[in-house]
Amino acid sequence: MTATHAEHAAHSHAHGPDCGHARVQHGDHVDYAHDGHLHREHGGHWDECEPVGHVTHGGHEHRHGEDCGHARVQHGDHVDYLHDGHRHAEHEGHWDDH
Repeated sequence: MTATHAEHAAHSHAHGPDCGHARVQHGDHVDYAHDGHLHREHGGHWDECEPVGHVTHGGHEHRHGEDCGHARVQHGDHVDYLHDGHRHAEHEGHWDDH
């Protein structure tokens, strides 16, 4: 899964371990959940970390929800669940890997 390189140009906030935003391990980097977006540091600026295309998380039998025990992160118009280093979003009867 690849992500677009979409710079968040008007982002003056410096994310870090004590910034107050949820940290999300995402592959080889850390995203920060901020105002419904996921930001990652890249080349001295912050990018919107969004997947390209539709990536189904096959074989995912676990049903996420309010009491499933996984952290919830608001992501645009839906909620992602942090699970085993992935962000899962419900989509048309299956789970997508964000």
